Order: sequence, then structure tokens, then C-alpha cells
Amino acid sequence: TNINHEQLCLYELRTLYSPASPGPQQEPISTYFEEKVPIPEDDMTKVLFSFRKLWAFTGPGFLMSIAYLDPGNIESDLQSGARAGFKLLWVLLGATIIGLLLQRLAARLGVVTGMHLAEVCNRHYPTVPRIILWLMVELAIIGSDMQEVIGCAIALNLLSVGRIPLWAGVLITIIDTFVFLFLDKYGLRKLEAFFGFLITIMALSFGYEYVRVAPDQAEVLKGMFLPYCSGCGPTQLEQAVGIVGAVIMPHNIYLHSALVKSRDINRANKKEVKEANKYYFIESSIALFISFLINVFVVAVFAEAFYGKTNMEVSLQCNETGSAHSKLFPANNETLEVDIYKGGVVLGCFFGPAALYIWAIGILAAGQSSTMTGTYSGQFVMEGFLNLRWSRFARVLLTRSIAIFPTLLVAVFQDVQHLTGMNDFLNVLQSMQLPFALIPILTFTTLADSGVCTIGGGLLILVVCAINMYFVVVYVTALNSTVLYVFSALLSIAYLSFVCYLVWRCLIALGVSRLDFRGSVQYPPAVLMDEQPEFDS
Repeated sequence: TNINHEQLCLYELRTLYSPASPGPQQEPISTYFEEKVPIPEDDMTKVLFSFRKLWAFTGPGFLMSIAYLDPGNIESDLQSGARAGFKLLWVLLGATIIGLLLQRLAARLGVVTGMHLAEVCNRHYPTVPRIILWLMVELAIIGSDMQEVIGCAIALNLLSVGRIPLWAGVLITIIDTFVFLFLDKYGLRKLEAFFGFLITIMALSFGYEYVRVAPDQAEVLKGMFLPYCSGCGPTQLEQAVGIVGAVIMPHNIYLHSALVKSRDINRANKKEVKEANKYYFIESSIALFISFLINVFVVAVFAEAFYGKTNMEVSLQCNETGSAHSKLFPANNETLEVDIYKGGVVLGCFFGPAALYIWAIGILAAGQSSTMTGTYSGQFVMEGFLNLRWSRFARVLLTRSIAIFPTLLVAVFQDVQHLTGMNDFLNVLQSMQLPFALIPILTFTTLADSGVCTIGGGLLILVVCAINMYFVVVYVTALNSTVLYVFSALLSIAYLSFVCYLVWRCLIALGVSRLDFRGSVQYPPAVLMDEQPEFDS
């Protein structure tokens, strides 16, 4: 048979990206993909857009968007408003757009190949790098899980007026997560509807705060579309970097590439694959627009009400209203520092108890929804990298136990300030894991026929990684400990070495074959296209 080079590459693509069949001894296990959502039939030659089809594809993007609304993001939002006013809204907008482009890559990978990112990594990285990559992603998931536990515990403490101590709130999150995860027994669409309900609660809760505080709309629009930060210093720069690190989360790339497999798409049909990519992008755009609005609500509320406020002003106001939390704010003229706990307190002091309780309800919804999507992320990552299929019960028990242990110690032996202070460390931890999602997704989803898109995607990921590394450096240099400096230096060498290894393999996949000195790295053509290539027999 005469076969040219292009046909051979297409054959490799189909072979290497075809999901492996489970062995006969492998028992079926309960997963998100037990049910496939059917796509209604339309005459694709006459109908360019169908709301029926958009509704059928609606779900994965909203589950993905919950990572943009977790307690870590909410805390980053309120600190941005309190420290910089409306001036960093354009950073939030830019980070959300970058996030949308990265989620688009993840969704296309899942649609075109029928495999999610962890499964593709399993097929193309050697054993040791694959295990290291898995551990890094697991660290990101556990770090995110800890933030969600902290958020839920603080929300329960605020709602109960302190009757539920923080350590008890931490323990409660174990039970309620297991209860909520049983919801998918009632069907995939009902589970997705429940997540939509939680997003609605967040929108109403933080939307109420926005209406109650009534920010200056002109300032909101100016901050959103004017990329300039007048009078900003190191504090505002660090906050801007923190916004990017909080919005773009590594495990969310893995999650979205898996969620899109829940629709019944014939990947052998070019039109169906192209159509799926179109509707998934529209759905993701709508979902992230809603999450962006919710984040804007939080930033604008704290920018309008608390930007430039001092501890003394807040303390006096809380004393006047008889708040039991006035001792949280020292009687000095230093600029107010807030977190998700103090944020609720100051809202209650200035705008009444209803503002405090509604704020706590929104935080609770954010924590609960993020917890469940984090569990799915962990299951997909473990199954993909290790080919190990655990039940959701075992998966939740493992990640939640790891997340709760250090959080519970701080909650028992320290106060709420130390508990919320953990969020800074956890944001740094997740920032460090970002290259382990962005480099693989670029490796496997570059447009084979567009050098501009290849360079653009690479530069985009380089900028995001550089921003997050700056955030890490700022955090480490503030530790003021020689021992920690030495430890961080050694860790950085190992970390950068592994990142360079991933970049090396990425460049080879992009066609820089001269870097493959031994000819040992084999990659098929990149997979970011609207349909699977056909093999001409």
C-alpha cells in the first residue's frame, strides 16, 4: 500500500487518541458519564443556530464556571475592591477572557479526541513525569478544597452568630458534601440544574449587596474598560497578580475537558463535532459572563463602601451598631484589611444584619458548589493519570480528609484570622501548579495549520505563568526566614527543571524537532480542529 506522510500522521492521531477499552476484569463504576445527554436533531444545512441544541449542550460550562466563584475568588475580589477601589476591574475582565480562551482549548480537546486532558497526558508522558504531573495537579485540587472548607466553615459561623464554632463548621462540610454528591443518582441534568441553582443563589446574594450599596456606575464602567491604575503601588500590583492567580485555576482545565464528554456526540461525524465545539463555546461564554458579573458585584461593593476606610472608622461604626465583632478591628488609622469573614462583619456594621446574613449565604453556596466540582476534578485526574477508578465516596473521603486535617488544626488551635490567612498560602500553591495544566493543554491542542495561533497561545500561557510566578516570589520574599529562603531555592530548582522538561516536550510537539536529540519523543499532529481527520484508505 502506498501511504504518504500526512496519511500516516492522521492514522497515528486516530490510534493514539482513541480511548482504550477497559479490560474484561474491570468492574463498572459510578461516574459522571453514566448518562449521556442526547442532542436533538435539526437540519444543519438550514439552521445556523438552535436554542434547543444550545440547551442540550448547557451544563458543563456552568459547572466549570463555579471555579471562578469559589471562596478564594470571592476573597480576592473583596480585597481588590478594598485595596484598589474600582481600578483593577479591567484586570478581572482580562483574566476572565484569558480563562475563556483556555477553557475553549480544554473543551475542544475533549470533544475532538473523546478523551480528557489527564487521559491524553497518560498516553504521551513517560511514567515518572506522569506521576509528578499527577501529584502537582492533586496538590492544586487539595489546595482548592481547603479554601472551600474554610469558606463553608466561616459562612456557617456567621449564619449561626458564632454558635457553630469554626472547627465544627469544618467537620460539617464532610457530611454535607457526601449528601450532595448523591444527587447525581437522580440524573445528570438534575445535577447540573442543582449547580445552576447554587449559582443563582450566589447571583442573588451578591447582587443584593450590590443594589444595597449602590456603587457609582460610571466608576464601575471606567474601572472595567480603562486599563490604567492611577496612584497604584506595590500593594495594588500584588493584588492584580492575585486576581489572575485566583481566576485561572489549573484543575479546572482538566475538569472542563472531561465534562464535555457527557453529551452524545458522534465523533466520526465532522459536522457534529464542529457543531459541538460551537455550542460549547457559546455556553462557556454565557457561563463565564455570569460568573464575571458576580465577581464584579463583590469588587464594586467593597470598592464603593470600604476603599480608603481605616480600622478606626470601621471599629467606631461597629460599636455604634452594637456588633459583637468590633474587636476584630484595632483602634488605629491603618487601612482596613478584609477577608471573607471580616467582609461579612463590616457589611453587617454598615448596612445592617441582613447584609451580613445574605453575604454568608452567598459564601456558603460558593463553597458547596466548588467542593462538588473539585471532587469530580479529582476523580477525572486520578482515573486519567493512573488509570485508577475509585468511587466518588472513596475519592471524597481521601481529598476531603487531606484538606480538612490542616484546616481543622488551625480552626481548633488558632482564630479566624489565621484560618482566612491560609488563603494567601493556598493561592500561591495553586499559582505554582498552573504550568502543569497550561503547558500540557498547549502541547496537545495547538492549531496545526496556524503559526500565529501557536505563537499567540504560547505567549498567552507564558504571560499567565510569569504573572503567577511573580505572585509566588512576592509571597516567599515576605516570609523573612533564611531557612525558608534556602528551602524555597532548592524547591525552585526542582520545580523549574520539571517545567523546562514539559516545555521541551511541548516545543517538540509544536514541530521543533531539532530539540529531540535522540528521536525518542513521538507525537501525533496537534488535535485542536473542528473535526477528526479522516484517513483516506
